[in-house]
Amino acid sequence: MLNLITQRLKSLPVGRSMPIDDELGEAAILLALTRELDDPKIILTKRAEHMASHRGEVAFPGGKWELGDADLLETALRETHEEIDLPPEQVEVIASLPINCTRYSMRVWPYVGLISPEQSLTANLDELDAVFRVPLRYFLDQSNLTVDHFTGPDYSLRMPCYIYQGYRIWGFSLVVLVDFLNLTLDAGIELYYPDKIDLRPDNTDLKPDNMNSQPKSD
Repeated sequence: MLNLITQRLKSLPVGRSMPIDDELGEAAILLALTRELDDPKIILTKRAEHMASHRGEVAFPGGKWELGDADLLETALRETHEEIDLPPEQVEVIASLPINCTRYSMRVWPYVGLISPEQSLTANLDELDAVFRVPLRYFLDQSNLTVDHFTGPDYSLRMPCYIYQGYRIWGFSLVVLVDFLNLTLDAGIELYYPDKIDLRPDNTDLKPDNMNSQPKSD
């Protein structure tokens, strides 16, 4: 499985882009995969419940570009190091995926990297409640894709999600994950939004009450 992923990503070289628009803000995330040929796992985090925004949500490690970052790849690696104690030198970055947009039109640059399956990861409790690994095979079993009810200060929606060991993977993170699986493994996953709210990354006209996860801005 991992060989197929790396083969498919050869056409997507690592881009070391600089932010395009300071007003909108730009961010970068890391899709970190363990080097396990037949059973690679992907690294995800759960935002801390005490955070001001997106509390308790599952997300990829990453965050907003900051002054001093050489480029958006450095942003992804710096934020990942801060959040889960994964040193940049322990990540073999192999590709950058097509840019995605959040509901606020913030551009997000996803990078794909490989790490050792023995790599120790520790959640920064100032920002996260947990860091965890999910086998990619779990997502390829479409019987695991479900619809759940999500509520917040200004929304109440039924949304597609995966639920893995109690963690709900949905919103922007789910869109990035599914696009990655469809691109690299021909997963053929389609997301169904029963409340007619399409949170695909190219939909930049979402109204404020249509919830979609995004990288941390705290």
